Amino acid sequence: MFRIGLKMLIGDRAKYITLVSGLSFVVLLFVQQGSVFCGLMVRTAKPVEAVGAPIWVCDPNLQSIDDSKPMIDTELGRVRSVPGVKWAVPLFIRQVQVRLKDGKFQTVRLFGLDNSSLIGRPSVMLEGDPAALNAPDAVILGKAESDRLGINGQFPKIGDTFELNDRLARVVGIADVPRDFLSNPYVFTTYDRAILYAPRQRKQLNFILAAPQDGVPVEQALQNIRKTTGLGAFSQEGMQWLTIGYYMKNTGIPINIGISLTLVFVVGMAIAGQTFYAFALQNERYFGALKAMGTRSRTLVGMIILQSVTVGLIGYGIGAGAATFIGWLGRNGRLAFYTPYQLLIISFGVTMFICLLSSLVSIQRVLRLEPAVVFRG
Repeated sequence: MFRIGLKMLIGDRAKYITLVSGLSFVVLLFVQQGSVFCGLMVRTAKPVEAVGAPIWVCDPNLQSIDDSKPMIDTELGRVRSVPGVKWAVPLFIRQVQVRLKDGKFQTVRLFGLDNSSLIGRPSVMLEGDPAALNAPDAVILGKAESDRLGINGQFPKIGDTFELNDRLARVVGIADVPRDFLSNPYVFTTYDRAILYAPRQRKQLNFILAAPQDGVPVEQALQNIRKTTGLGAFSQEGMQWLTIGYYMKNTGIPINIGISLTLVFVVGMAIAGQTFYAFALQNERYFGALKAMGTRSRTLVGMIILQSVTVGLIGYGIGAGAATFIGWLGRNGRLAFYTPYQLLIISFGVTMFICLLSSLVSIQRVLRLEPAVVFRG
């Protein structure tokens, strides 16, 4: 009997293709919009990932990695003296203006690393050596977005120079770093040099990187730092989520993407509902004949649900595959696209919900159907 239901579904090629293509397009838009949202939110925390320290210490009122709240320099010594802390080093992060050779200006994200250990340096170097930061005026560029620092969109190379706060900066290395939300190039240098490259403030230290002693859990070290110093202390993941939460609460991205996903859901319901209704109208004689032969209503409902689930599975596979392919095509560009498995699970659930809810139209019509309809006309 269920085989008959599938034959009825596939036999009407026009409506079958309309259902599958409509649902595929809905899934494509849902996964694509969701992946763009996830990609944008993940990018807000990319500077934390670029540094990669286990513990971040900052002002207790800090809201995100882009929120610069400097501390007095003596806080570094206090953190180093906290029980359970293995080491602690300063980190300077700020958005600054670069003056290029052609006279134009470009905002960059400047990282000032500890002078001796260079903790927080890029882990993957494409050209050069991080140790070269000890040379005068030396900086390392992140390759992502670095074409903004070149002439006519050309990527800078080792030996190129530009100005930061009227001071010379010379490129000694190119690193592989992720793109961030603001799409600004990354510039790495030593801490002492970074505070000269940035406009002077009364307090300069805005982050302290630390690590727990061997055998001490990160959470225990974080609690010790908060209790002893009164500063904010976060794990790497905690700092990432702090930044993501800030952008989710204080930007219009979640609302805009949410409206788009709601419209996608409504369009999907409209397409599937109308097509299933037309399908029920066209096949009511067949359902009536099955009823006249004694087929139970439960079996007929099962046939309709099987039809809707089949269409949903096929549409989901095509739509999710197409969205993933789009993300794969833009993997090396500026497209913010990230598809976590949770998004695929949610989109699958939404697709099945649309199909099953739309099939209620057909179910109601079939349940109310009189077997005598087969003898009409």
